[in-house]
Amino acid sequence: MKYQILVTLSFLFVFASCKKDKTLDGIDLELFKMAQETAGFTWYKNTDALLPKSSGSGHNFPSLRTRFNTIAATQLDGAGKIESTAVFPEGSVIVKELINDNGSLERYAILFKAANNENADANGWVWGYINEDQTISASATEKGASCISCHQQAGNIDYMLMNTFFP
Repeated sequence: MKYQILVTLSFLFVFASCKKDKTLDGIDLELFKMAQETAGFTWYKNTDALLPKSSGSGHNFPSLRTRFNTIAATQLDGAGKIESTAVFPEGSVIVKELINDNGSLERYAILFKAANNENADANGWVWGYINEDQTISASATEKGASCISCHQQAGNIDYMLMNTFFP
C-alpha cells in the first residue's frame, strides 16, 4: 500500500512539474496574446480561407492560414501577397494558425519583429510556437532553433514562405 501511495505521489509530482514547465509566462505569454488579437490584421491573399499543408512544411497540421498585423501588412501587395523585396519592419507580427484534422485551431506559429528583444534571433525575429490550450510547443527563448532551418529554404522572403508554397 505504501508503495502504491509513493508511486502515485511521484507520478503527481512529475506530472505537475511537467505541466508547470509548459505554462505560459514572459515572452511566450506576450506572443500568445498577440496571436489571439485579430483586429486590424490582414489575411494572406486577403482571405481567411484555410490552405492545405504544403509539401515543404515542417508543421504537422493539415491546414493553415496566415495573417499580418498592420505593420507587417505594409509589406503585402494589393493581392495580399508578400512583396518580393519585403523586409518586415520592427513591430511586425505574423501569425500562422495551424488547424487540426477536426478543423479546429490547435497551434499558433508567431513571428514578432523586435530586434532588441533578448529572445530575438540574428535577424530580429522572436519565434513562438504555442498551443491554443495555452501550453508551449517551442518557447520563444529558443530563438527559433526548431524553425529557422525550414524558414531559410530557397524562396523565403525575410523567413516567410507563403509566396513560395501558396503563389
